[in-house]
Amino acid sequence: MNYLNDLAADIEGWKRDGRYRTIKVWESGSDTWMNLNGRKILQMSSNNYLGLTHHPRLKQAAIAAIEKYGVGSGSVRTITGTLDIHEQLELELAAFKGTEAALVFQSGFTTNQGALSSILGADDVVISDELNHASIIDGIRLTKASRKIFAHKDMNQLEAVLKETQKHRKRVVVTDGVFSMDGDIAPLPEIVQLAEAYDAIVYVDDAHASGVLGKNGKGSTDHFGLHGRVHIQIGTLSKAIGAVGGYVAGAQLLKEHLIHTARPFLFSTSQTPAVAATCLAAIQVLRESEDLVTQLWANANGFRSELQRLGFDTGASETPIIPIIIGDPAQTMRFSDRLLEEGVFAQGIVYPTVAMDKGRVRLIVTAQHTKEDLAFALNSLQKVGKEFGLV
Repeated sequence: MNYLNDLAADIEGWKRDGRYRTIKVWESGSDTWMNLNGRKILQMSSNNYLGLTHHPRLKQAAIAAIEKYGVGSGSVRTITGTLDIHEQLELELAAFKGTEAALVFQSGFTTNQGALSSILGADDVVISDELNHASIIDGIRLTKASRKIFAHKDMNQLEAVLKETQKHRKRVVVTDGVFSMDGDIAPLPEIVQLAEAYDAIVYVDDAHASGVLGKNGKGSTDHFGLHGRVHIQIGTLSKAIGAVGGYVAGAQLLKEHLIHTARPFLFSTSQTPAVAATCLAAIQVLRESEDLVTQLWANANGFRSELQRLGFDTGASETPIIPIIIGDPAQTMRFSDRLLEEGVFAQGIVYPTVAMDKGRVRLIVTAQHTKEDLAFALNSLQKVGKEFGLV
């Protein structure tokens, strides 16, 4: 059998359904306006929430780290030891999150894979929101634990599952802090209350809440004032922090256990020194001022209100993630392509990332977008929205 024939058949099917995409090759770094095929395009899909990718202090920190440490870390931290820059970053993250300890991984995806596969055994059960991120789903698949799914943010169903799983050794309730496709916030106080009533562990992935929710962007636990009541906090360094990586924040015993059991940590070379130094500088920038987070929310709330005034369906959005719900996959992709023709990059997201009838163009507003940028985007969206009968 020629396996390439099967791959080609899959690709042709995606093309027929309007779901096939080519990856755009940008001619400039991640920014508000970027170069594509010689044109300046307004970027409205980036997770660079606070615009830190070009912050002078972060760039200076990266350059200084290269001069001091070189470009690589050499090996896995458990084999050659760890560089002091990694230890400094973890101490700073723990202080920032208000936890005993933090452990850094190479990405947010591998953080969930490593943490979930380490803490869950065959006698345990994991209870997951149905709209949790793919990294959570894949992390759960790596475990031998029993699995239960509750309907999105349905606290009655969560309680029913907690009641029926009391014979398991450990029960871990897993939720995103901010859901990446809809931009809504998890009902974390209610989840914590139920978990405490039924002696369950609370595990929150703050990939899209890091740098966004809470004082100085500390995340959803801080946003709701739940310090000490959320057992495991997952954070990203790849979005609002402006670089790449992920981390677990929690008890010191949790960190020590993960160092010995989390396979992505045990079998992957650590972050480069430049990345670690960049992340350290970003956390320090956040701790010193709330200005960027405040600007982010002002931009997001104003932009969402204007989209709703024009008649767009923004779903359940209540954060800087603002989807425009379109439905049909092919129609969604055509809408995204027309926006690009108008100078706005807003990626269409369709099945299997979202349900077949829930295709959407996902917009992400950042602190770096100016009033003029957002006005340009709104004018383009209104024009294309009229063509597609959405406004």
